[in-house]
Amino acid sequence: MNARTEPVQAEPDIPARPPIVRELLLVAGLFLVYKLGRRLSAGHTGEAFRDAHHVWGVERWLRLPGEGGVQSLLLHGDTVVRVANAYYATVHFPATAAFLIWLYLRRPAHYVWARRVLAAVTAAALALHLAFPLAPPRMLAATGLVDTARVYGPSVYGPPQTDHLSNQFAAMPSLHFGWALMVAVGLVVATRSRLRWLWLLHPLVTLLVIVGTANHYWLDALVAAALLGLALAVVRAPRRGTVGTPAGRGAPRLAPAGERQLLVGAGR
Repeated sequence: MNARTEPVQAEPDIPARPPIVRELLLVAGLFLVYKLGRRLSAGHTGEAFRDAHHVWGVERWLRLPGEGGVQSLLLHGDTVVRVANAYYATVHFPATAAFLIWLYLRRPAHYVWARRVLAAVTAAALALHLAFPLAPPRMLAATGLVDTARVYGPSVYGPPQTDHLSNQFAAMPSLHFGWALMVAVGLVVATRSRLRWLWLLHPLVTLLVIVGTANHYWLDALVAAALLGLALAVVRAPRRGTVGTPAGRGAPRLAPAGERQLLVGAGR
């Protein structure tokens, strides 16, 4: 009896992508719930300004650097401040959407992880918006800061009393910073390039923009980072070995040695 062996192709260990229709409905539903929740916290003007004075006082007590120092850098030139306003207005949602789309197409396991983390951070932020309405520093006279979007443009907000599309008293925490930090963390975890750490420039630039344009306090970003840290601790990231070719396109791998020996023929 003669036997010969052949390698057996094992199933790739990269998970399949979630159904795209389900994901679109899920993301759209989460976004609508978030927008409706933010509207529920609108209208608490007096409370929002009282909380703003408290936050400003806590920052001074903690000896955090003044937001005015960052804004003075932006105000050195009209072009710089307009670019910062445009960054605030246009980068937040498209960058996060592009991040999720890329993960969905190229890193399915990391996509599910990132979506869960972002959903957890956003839900926690919504709870804080409801419990702690906060006027941004551009509205607080005590800060001495300029509303750069209103003065130089472009602006995504109208006067608070007539702006029915957004809640301007939802400064704490800053989802601009929280989402930007998650985009950077997600890309660092999901890729292997030596240059992947440069993605951290995205949350750094976002931080300077949201503070320099007087849309957020330092504490708004710190709280967002803390919420993200908690979410990352709870929602487990995929194993490093799942980085690579997307599902359905992976190269075959050999089964373990104990499974490769197959009797495929008898004596001739």
